[in-house]
Amino acid sequence: MWPFVRDNSLGLAFMSAFLVALAGQAVAGHAEFNNQLATDGLAPVGFGAYLASSDFAVDVTENWQSEYLQFFLYIFATVWLLQRGSSESKELGRAGTESDEEQMTGEHAHRDSPRWAAAGNWRGILYSRSLGLVMATIFLLSWLAQSISGVAAYNETQLRRLEAPTSWADYLSSADFWSRTLQNWQSELLAVGSMAILAIYLRQRGSPESKPVGAPHTATGVES
Repeated sequence: MWPFVRDNSLGLAFMSAFLVALAGQAVAGHAEFNNQLATDGLAPVGFGAYLASSDFAVDVTENWQSEYLQFFLYIFATVWLLQRGSSESKELGRAGTESDEEQMTGEHAHRDSPRWAAAGNWRGILYSRSLGLVMATIFLLSWLAQSISGVAAYNETQLRRLEAPTSWADYLSSADFWSRTLQNWQSELLAVGSMAILAIYLRQRGSPESKPVGAPHTATGVES
């Protein structure tokens, strides 16, 4: 087991931390939800019922969609946009999708290259953009899930107040939906922009997200 753990430690560590954080969110969210029910004079719900509720679903999905938006935008933006001195940017002058030789695709694919990288048809085109497309798909699906669970949670609150529920289409233009959405988007965009700028001047020894400690501030596209 040790070689497997060593070779996959980054993914295993983050997935484990994700599960711990999700469990913690569920416990804290359940307590907060029942506190709100008590304030409204309603009976508390069990933990299982809370996990199946729209309130828990919308809290989870609104964070997921913003995270995948971050990756989707960053993956596509860094194809064309550059940042002088940042390890998060490609080298200056290399903006664009680059040549087949640089990307090792088609006739320039190596013996151990992925099979679809060597394909010159639609498979090669699709595979060469697969990472961004998958991130965009997960973002859109999680955003859709947020809107569906969000309108359910919103209508549940409306019914508790003896007010009329709203339709999904009307909810998409509501302040509640866009407040939930934009408060996550702005934080993700700030984090990405900060990383790109701070990586120009600051270092983290041994991290591939940082330039070598002794690299000049103007060095671009250089990683440890």
